[in-house]
Formats: sequence, C-alpha cells, structure tokens
Amino acid sequence: MTRILILTRHAKSAWDDIRLGDHDRTLNKRGRRSAQAIGAWLRQHGYLPDQVISSDAVRTRETWTEMGLGGCEPEFTRALYLAPPEQLLSSLRQASGRVVLLLGHNPGIAEFAGQIVDEAPAHARFFDYPTGATTVIEFATDDWAQIGWHQGEVLDFIVPRELTD
Repeated sequence: MTRILILTRHAKSAWDDIRLGDHDRTLNKRGRRSAQAIGAWLRQHGYLPDQVISSDAVRTRETWTEMGLGGCEPEFTRALYLAPPEQLLSSLRQASGRVVLLLGHNPGIAEFAGQIVDEAPAHARFFDYPTGATTVIEFATDDWAQIGWHQGEVLDFIVPRELTD
C-alpha cells in the first residue's frame, strides 16, 4: 500500500490593503485563477485528496475553495501558518487519509518539499516553490506516522504559470 501527498503552496495573495495583517491577506485575481488551474490539473490527473490539512490563513482557505476539489472537509489549523518543515512533517505524520493535500506557506513548504523527497524533480522552480506550486509525492507505506525525510518519490510537479500563460 502507498500514500500520496499533494503539497501545495497557497496561490498569489494581495498586498494592496495595508490594514490587513499577513494572516488576513486575500488572494488577488491572478491567485484565484491560478488556484482554479491547479485544481483542474489535479482533477485531470486523478490526484484527488481524501484529507486536506491546511494553514488557517485567509489566503490558504481561499486557495482551497478556488481549487474546487470538494469531496472532503478541510482541517484548517493555525499550526501550519508559516510552519517550519518539522511542523509540517509532524502534522503529516498524524494524517489518516490515503491521499492528503497539505496546503501551506513559504519558506517552510519549500524547505519541506526539498527534504521530504528522495530526489527533486528536474524543474527550475522546485526549490523556490512559487505561489501555487504543487508537488505530488508517493510514499511506500500504509502509515503516515512512519514517513521521514528523503523517502518520497515525486510523481508530478507543476507551477500555475505553466497552466495559465
């Protein structure tokens, strides 16, 4: 049995309202379009989560909504807001789904992506993990609690600009 991780950074957010704190920033128009494109790409490839664990920031909530995947009720948690790689791994180890979508922020999500995979994909944007970047990673285990660094095999990697430009 295997487990699949869909690792997504939130889509592009707006910086135009200086009254909003970082946690409360919303997606901008490009971000909404990018999240929709990533959602369509995931559906097209059959990468459908049965569990979603996400930062509780407004922009991650909106990214999930705009992806339009439905199917399961997301768990929004403050623990993933600007979380470092160790916190992301800890949260993932508590997952119960077979296909888990983890939705978060840089720099933690980029560092996590680089550490969780055995071999990085040959893509120029993998290590900086731009907004909306999504990696699909397979683990040869039936228990998330058993995963560790450098164990995942990359099945796919995409950035929104490849879908929208």
